Amino acid sequence: MQESPITVISGARQVGKSTLMRTLLTDRSARIVNLDSTIDRNSALSDPDGFAAQFPEGTLAIDEIQRVPELLLSLKNALEADRRPGRYLLTGSSNLHSLRGAEESLAGRAQTVVLRGLSQGELAGRTEDFASYMWDLPRTGQLTDIDDLSRGDYLSLVTASTFPEIRDAPPRSRARWLGNYVERVLSKDVADASGIRHPERLLPLLQVIAAENASEFVAARFSRLLDVPERSIPAYIQALRNVFLIHELKPWSTNATTRAVSRPKLSIQDAGLAAFLCDIDADGLEHDISSTLTGGLVEGFVASELLKQQSWSLVDFTLRHYRDRNGKEVDLVLENRRREIIGLEVKATTSVGENHFRGLEYLREKAGPRFIAGAVLHTGTRAVPFGDRLWALPIGTLWRA
Repeated sequence: MQESPITVISGARQVGKSTLMRTLLTDRSARIVNLDSTIDRNSALSDPDGFAAQFPEGTLAIDEIQRVPELLLSLKNALEADRRPGRYLLTGSSNLHSLRGAEESLAGRAQTVVLRGLSQGELAGRTEDFASYMWDLPRTGQLTDIDDLSRGDYLSLVTASTFPEIRDAPPRSRARWLGNYVERVLSKDVADASGIRHPERLLPLLQVIAAENASEFVAARFSRLLDVPERSIPAYIQALRNVFLIHELKPWSTNATTRAVSRPKLSIQDAGLAAFLCDIDADGLEHDISSTLTGGLVEGFVASELLKQQSWSLVDFTLRHYRDRNGKEVDLVLENRRREIIGLEVKATTSVGENHFRGLEYLREKAGPRFIAGAVLHTGTRAVPFGDRLWALPIGTLWRA
């Protein structure tokens, strides 16, 4: 807000965008309007230029901007006369770059911050930075066992939603809330943002993504499972991304062309929502600990925590996954601007063996000096070295390092 005339806070509904907006405006001269309100929405539709020009003496904050995408062009035009930083603060529950009816991208005029659910560090009242820890680990050798979190505790975290409103809700109340949430976002927000003609197909698709959480996206396979034309699948996936129900991890490669054509991984943004869609709780995951479902939900949880930390980490990093044509793979790859990488394998098991490091060893050989460190994140308690630039670390190191 000190640099840009327009700041956009994007993210799923109910992650706290409006709360954050009000907090940011506490000591500012500001007017807040909410386009979920009928009178404010009608005003914006009737006179978008006049709506954008109101309150020139301070910050005009517009909640749920996706309700009137035509307003974006009026905001751009208003900046021709007054381009001072902090003029507008917007929130949006849909991706403005893909919003149906939006004629203006605000490129060069807006900066966007993606807000996700509460991180484990936020819940514990601390600022975590796992990327910085891993980049420093070969130098510091700093390892900490985490004795107070069992595998059951980790599975409870994986199945507990990070939406602020239900973080302390009992299981049945949380399930009702999540069921209503999914139904309303799919039936209303997706239709408004993307114009999908068959929104009834989205819930089965979302359930399949949850059941195969953190798996590579293959349109033909989704088409067969859902009995939906393959050509329709990419549009449905994009619609779910637009309302922040899922996230996509692109592949890592030393070759930019290879990255562009390889398959991304798809995960549900909120691990607790993924568990709800699979109709399973922590005890259910414990009983089937070696299943691909448990592994996928735990990996998705780790990826979600790292995506949250991207916003404040001292390391400017991207998050990707690695898989070559011979099936060699690493669950997560962090890469900084110097093109140095950190490799991570995620396991739901409490014990770690040499076989769990095969993918990381291959990546270390392939990347050479660019490979800074690798770790197998597990549900046990011990943090131990496992060879050249390789460690086994408890998953809790993500927010306690």
